[in-house]
Amino acid sequence: MKGDVKKVVLAYSGGLDTSVILRWLRDAYGCQVVTFTADIGQGEDLQAARAKAEALGIEEIFVEDLRDEFARDYVFPMFRANALYEGTYLLGTSVARPLIAKRQIEIARATGADAVAHGATGKGNDQVRFELTYYALEPDIRIIAPWREWDLDSRTKLVEYADRHGIPVPEDKAGEPPYSMDANLLHISYEGKALEDPWTAPDEAMFLRTVAPEAAPDRPAVLEIEFAGGDPVAVDGEKLGPAALLARLNEVAGANGVGRADIVENRFVGMKSRGVYETPGGTVLLHARRAVESLTLDGGAMHLKDELMPRYAELVYNGFWFAPERHMLQAAIDDCQRAVNGTARIKLYKGGVTVLGRKSPNSLYDEDVATFEADDVYDQHDAEGFIKLNALRLRLAKGRRK
Repeated sequence: MKGDVKKVVLAYSGGLDTSVILRWLRDAYGCQVVTFTADIGQGEDLQAARAKAEALGIEEIFVEDLRDEFARDYVFPMFRANALYEGTYLLGTSVARPLIAKRQIEIARATGADAVAHGATGKGNDQVRFELTYYALEPDIRIIAPWREWDLDSRTKLVEYADRHGIPVPEDKAGEPPYSMDANLLHISYEGKALEDPWTAPDEAMFLRTVAPEAAPDRPAVLEIEFAGGDPVAVDGEKLGPAALLARLNEVAGANGVGRADIVENRFVGMKSRGVYETPGGTVLLHARRAVESLTLDGGAMHLKDELMPRYAELVYNGFWFAPERHMLQAAIDDCQRAVNGTARIKLYKGGVTVLGRKSPNSLYDEDVATFEADDVYDQHDAEGFIKLNALRLRLAKGRRK
């Protein structure tokens, strides 16, 4: 029953959708609304969201800077797995939802709220990510998903509702926007409208964090990225906190046209969708991490880690951040990351990322063993027996076929 909700915590951006939801919750449920706005590096003026909530009569308003927590406790652990969904997507939206949902639950406990609400649609992945987190952390929480309940099923109806109730409508939302966006410190995603045709190229004017590769500088940029325990800790010798480091990589990589991806992906809810992403810093970070891992990880451990990665990425994409199996995989991944210490030297040039060098105090690379010159470490005659042992089953199988 709608009437049994007393107080709800809404994940509130201050945009058209969540501003309409704020008013709709009070009309439909007659409940108090608490707004929560997270700063996870989206680059917006979040105090404007506070002012808008105040203007709409909200008394309990939470606006919090979660950028370091996002980078340290969500982005960096995910990158230790080198996670790529379907081989291309760096999971920028996916990894942000569990943090927002977790904080919503914490605020609900602190304010005595008996429900939480989000603005994700009934066709997308985000509803799953939010709600799996809610249930994992507070099994009996009441969840309100307006897009699955109301009849405001178009942009036009949302704008009309906003006009009727005196809710300010941003000028760029009054008409039909060419795409929808989601931004945070790791990436920006663009979906919908003009991009729904997978044959249509994205408009260059759409991109906010990267220049076109052909417009990037004619001289390459070279970075040195230092890692400790699998996480980046410094750029060009300067120690930086998690959020500041990721922001620095975004700035340099974006200026060199690095980090664009145009993907048709398989959503958890069963449909395919086309998304365009800008992940400049994350793209550089992935290449740099793998460079240091190539020196420091045992071959067997590295290959097993790569086998586990698609499963890990799928769990993050589908919203199972707080599931036991993700924790289990994370523990295995983190165990091997203790040795991932060192520095990668990276060249960025017109959209490309090239590893120029890597070094580590924990390096397993031994020039005396790897050399093509004469050595006293490796007896090349031993390879004959090694090959014959590995060929035994192949020879036996050929004999049977004869």
